[in-house]
Amino acid sequence: MKAQMSSRGDSWCLYVVLWGTASRWPERCWGSGAAIPTPVQRAEALRELGYEVAPGATWEWYEINAVPGDPSSPVELIAHIRVQSTPSSDRGAA
Repeated sequence: MKAQMSSRGDSWCLYVVLWGTASRWPERCWGSGAAIPTPVQRAEALRELGYEVAPGATWEWYEINAVPGDPSSPVELIAHIRVQSTPSSDRGAA
């Protein structure tokens, strides 16, 4: 399973992607004007949501243009990483 992080306006949100569920995906957002959350902040947020970074996983970043096909439009950053449920959570295995 994966967690993703992206900017929404001037804030950052991290969420765990749960395909095949009608439930709202677990997420943690950092407020207006926040700097990009550090790896430690992201790991803490994942723990609060009942997940942890999978062994050996690293954050991967990519960028997309806000207006597809227009390289002069602002860039949006998106990151993702493999995660697993923490042993104490009841969310099931990764």
